Amino acid sequence: QVQLVESGGDLVHPGGSLSLSCAASGFTFSSYAMHWYRQAPAKARELVASIGTTGGGRFYADSVKGRFTIFRDNAKNTVYLQMNSLKPEDTAVYYCKAVYTDEYWGQGTQVTVSA
Repeated sequence: QVQLVESGGDLVHPGGSLSLSCAASGFTFSSYAMHWYRQAPAKARELVASIGTTGGGRFYADSVKGRFTIFRDNAKNTVYLQMNSLKPEDTAVYYCKAVYTDEYWGQGTQVTVSA
């Protein structure tokens, strides 16, 4: 069956770094654009970063531009989100999403940025 499994969420101090992973299975990963979303408490889910099927076409939300990097490894069926210079406002549950003929969501991983 289709699975997207995020990992790497943690508690980190402001200014710290985290690397999130999203491992895919059950579909042709290399055919799907991949996206990272986040949802903070009492806020709507928002798009953080996107990447095309071959690694191009990257998009970043203004709030993370210059701090976050999205990349993918199609051989490993995995998309990553490298997050640097983390701020308290980055605290959220982070989700990956696969989009092509269908859309699939992962279950999310918690990132907490706090002193």
